[in-house]
Amino acid sequence: MDQEIKGKCISLWKRHFRGAELPVTFYYTDDEGCAPKPKAPIAHRCILGPLARVRKGEALCFDAEAAGCGGARRYLGFSDEIGPDFTFFLSYGIPGKVEGERYKRSPELVEKFLKHSTLFKAPGRFIVFKRWDALNEFDEPEGVICFATPDVLAGLFTLANFDYDEPNGVFAPFAAGCGTIVQYPYLEKCAGGQRGVLGLFDISGRPFVDKNELTISFPITRFLQIVDYMEESFLITPSWE
Repeated sequence: MDQEIKGKCISLWKRHFRGAELPVTFYYTDDEGCAPKPKAPIAHRCILGPLARVRKGEALCFDAEAAGCGGARRYLGFSDEIGPDFTFFLSYGIPGKVEGERYKRSPELVEKFLKHSTLFKAPGRFIVFKRWDALNEFDEPEGVICFATPDVLAGLFTLANFDYDEPNGVFAPFAAGCGTIVQYPYLEKCAGGQRGVLGLFDISGRPFVDKNELTISFPITRFLQIVDYMEESFLITPSWE
């Protein structure tokens, strides 16, 4: 990351989103020494838990083992496997065998939903998460995740539509929390897209964030673009103040 660009983003962020925490970035690598790796959990662990440490400034990397959850391995690109009873797990379950989350009405609907799910293969053994101010000159972030309160979210949402000629400069896919902060912004990047991704509507992921927080995530090129728009946008008007 160009350190001059990094500093400019921090300055503009603090000027227009006073008091808001800095964004978190992610990228893939094969370098095991790029950042500390959490120990593989003994039981299920949502990746949103340890990401709280990244939000406080600590860099972390995860491989398939450290991800701690079958969903995270799938949505971070480390595996395309899915449990044999997943359609029941996401719907109404199997009495005495699988407790259903009831996020979809039926297993048949889950099957149809999965046909619309696009996966990707992680381009490296590790995914690294770093807060924006922790990026060094050798880091090449691929996506940016903003954990945001409603007002900051409104600002970033409006910025994401500032140069868009149709209404959907931001979209909100139904997905696991990790899917909305990594999978969909990464797929958007790979497709050369410019849309932001609203996320953390995942009921199972909500306990790991504040009740007044959601996320909006971007491919890195798009994030840098909207930062460049800040000083000519609504952010300099009395409406934002």
